[in-house]
Order: sequence, then structure tokens, then C-alpha cells
Amino acid sequence: MLKSLRKSLSLQQKCLQHKNQVDNAESVHGANLANCIFCVEETKQCKCDHNNIEDTKSAEGGTNLDAEHDSEANCSFTHAVINMVGMLIGLGQLSTPYALEQGGWTSAFLLIGLGVICAYSSHLLGKCLEKNTKLRSYVDIGGHAFGAKGRIMATTFIYMEIFMALVSYTISLHDNLNSIFSGMHLKLQLAKLSTLQLLTIGAVLIALPSLWLRDLSSISFLLTGGILMSLVIFVSIASTPIFGGVQINHKIPLLHLHSIPSISGLYIFSYGGHIVFPNLYKAMKDPSKFTKVSIVSFTLVTLLYTTLGFMGGKMFGPDVNSQVTLSMPPKLFVTKIALWATVVTPMTKYALEFAPFAIQLEKRLPKFNSGRTKMIIRSSVGSFLLLVILALALSVPYFEHVLCLTGSLVSVAICLIFPCAFYIKICWGQISKPLFVLNLSIITCGFLLGVMGTISSSNLLVKHFLQAQSA
Repeated sequence: MLKSLRKSLSLQQKCLQHKNQVDNAESVHGANLANCIFCVEETKQCKCDHNNIEDTKSAEGGTNLDAEHDSEANCSFTHAVINMVGMLIGLGQLSTPYALEQGGWTSAFLLIGLGVICAYSSHLLGKCLEKNTKLRSYVDIGGHAFGAKGRIMATTFIYMEIFMALVSYTISLHDNLNSIFSGMHLKLQLAKLSTLQLLTIGAVLIALPSLWLRDLSSISFLLTGGILMSLVIFVSIASTPIFGGVQINHKIPLLHLHSIPSISGLYIFSYGGHIVFPNLYKAMKDPSKFTKVSIVSFTLVTLLYTTLGFMGGKMFGPDVNSQVTLSMPPKLFVTKIALWATVVTPMTKYALEFAPFAIQLEKRLPKFNSGRTKMIIRSSVGSFLLLVILALALSVPYFEHVLCLTGSLVSVAICLIFPCAFYIKICWGQISKPLFVLNLSIITCGFLLGVMGTISSSNLLVKHFLQAQSA
């Protein structure tokens, strides 16, 4: 108890010192002491929101406090790689075989190229954070680069990606439950719902309490579970030929040029994770190794996706499903394992995807609210959003088209366009001409891929939806 009191008093002293430093620098944010008080009351390290300080003197005035805060970061190089890989691996491993078959084996160069570009863009985020040590998140970087408009733009796209990704995870849950419980029939007189819809609702309700978690260590545990499930899926698919389920003798086409716009969205979505990379950067003991972490992580993930892509294409050929687990022979034991792992994966992702929104929600609540009240509001909002996502996923169960649309409309901006634009704006005057041309080229290519992919996936989504309604 005494130790906790000493820690609280120490934190309070740091917060007061922080206020005095900002006041002396005549920062426009100097009077925002409420955030410091909130940190003390929560008995946690101070994470005061003074991120949008444009004045150079003000930035210099906060250097000591930032150094004290960053000294508490304890994430090693290996741990950072594990975290980044865990955030990157997801639905991409299910959809890559389908994308490779649809686009042809030469589209693997697009997959690898996008992996290289996304690794580079994550490096740019680290450079932006290096320029101003007060920046803490992706939204902060956008605000520092383009002011309030940049902050709003980054926040909007982040929430769109979270929402659409959760819809895709729920559709995946729905489809794989259908394979596991095929032939089962449940009847409820009070609801005109199919057996599959009832099973999906039940699974989502089981995962619902995970959104109420406030302890980040518990959410981190879910990340470990997600990585484990991804490894189980990979091993299950790789071992399918061993058990005699399929033959690796299908021929993957060379190139289907008309499919490139839509599958580019699938590829880009597979590398989505940039919204949490600033948090990983700040958690590292040695942030200077962040670029190496990005290179190692994206290399591992790209190898995994490419291997799965060719493996799935050779095993299932043109019959490969948009989720490769649904193409596996249903009677094999390894198929059951892969399907259950695919069902569990979305249930581990709900809390992780919702966490950024929940944290911002709590920050915006009135400060006089008790911790219990904030928890109730957070849980209620999270539960409502998840139910909305569930309803949308059941209404539009077209996994590949929703995933393509998410990648083309949202992920391409977060992973490619914004990091390059932020870097150019923040580091303007220090960028060489070749580097400027490189970043401008990435922005242009990202924009073109985004526009073409959004048009293509939207048309396919509407087409399938109308066909289902007419049927």
C-alpha cells in the first residue's frame, strides 16, 4: 500500500513538472492539467495529451519528461517482432490462395511488392515519431502533419477499417461454422432465423464479454491466442496432402489481368496493421531498431502468405474457396482442426480491434465519471456496435468482396498513402529529391489501386447482393 502511495505521489510530481515546462514554453496546451490528474487517479504512467504542439520551444521543453516516459518502455526486439507479426497475420492467410489463383501466379510479385512497400511505410511512421517524441499514435502523426484535418482524416479511416475488418471476421466466423455444423437443424418459433444464423449469433455472444475487458494485458493474451490459431491453420493446410486428402497437381494460371484490381485489395488488407505500429514503436526499449523489426516482421508474413498462396493454388486449383479452409476435404481430421481454429480466430480479434476505439471513447467521457460508469458505457457501446456488425455480416455474407472493398477503400490509404504523405509533410526540406519522387510514386500507385479496386469490388458486391435478393 505504501509503495502504491509513493508511486502515485511520484507520478503527481512528474505531471506538475510537465505542466510547468509547458507553461514556461507558452504552449497553447499548457493549461490542460486535467489529463495529468486523470493519470494520477488511475495510478498509471502519465500519458498527457500534448501531442499537437507545433512550437519548437515547447517541443524542446518536454524532452526530459518524454525521456522519463520512454525509459519505462520494456519491449525487446524479439517481443516487438512477435507483436507486429501477430497484428499482421489474420484473414490474409485465408484469402491469399484464392487471390493468387484468381490473379495468376505472377500476381505473387504484386503480393511481395506490396509487402516491401508496406514495410517501407511502417519505417516512415517510425521516422515521423522520431522527429517529434511527443507523438504517441497514428492519429497524432496525422494531426502533427496536417493539423485538425489530418487528425480527423486519420481517425475516420481508422474507425472505418476497424468496423469493416470486424464485419469480415464475422462473415468468416459464419462461413466456417456452416462447414463445421453442416446438417444440423435448430428451430426457434420466435425468430425466423436459420440454424447457421443462430450458431453465428451464439458465437458472437460468447465473444461479446471480451469487449468489456479494460486490462490491456488480458487483451494481449488474446493476441497470443490469435498467433497460435494462425500457426494451427498453416500446419493443418500444409499437412492435408500427407493424409491423402488432395493432390498437389493443379496448374496455377499465368495471369488474369482483369482480376488484379480486386485482388490487390485482398493483398493490401493482408498487410494492414499500421494503426498500431506507433504504439509498438513507443513500447520498444530501443526504438532505433523499429525499422529492423518491420523488415523482419514483413519478411516473415510475406513468406507465410506466399507459401500459403502457392500451396492452396496447387492443392485446390480453380475450386479454391475465398477462405482456403473451406476448400479442405470435410472428412479429414486436420480439416476439423483448421475450421475450429478459423472459428476461434475472429473471437480473439474482437477485443483487439475494438481496443483503439474504446480507449478514445474513455478519454472523451466526462472526467467526473467513475471508473465503473466508464466501464459500463464502454461495454454498452461495444456490445451495440458488435451487434450492428453481426447484423450487417449476416445480411451481406460475401467474404471476398467485403475484404476486397476494405483493402481498396480503407487499408490502401492507411498502409500506403497516409504514411508517405505524413512523412513528406513532417520532414519537408530534409527529403532528397529521389526520396520525394519515391514517396510521391507510392502515393500515386496507392491511389490508383484504391480507386480501381474499390470500383471493382463494389460492383461485384452489389451484383451478388442483387442476385441473392432476386433468388
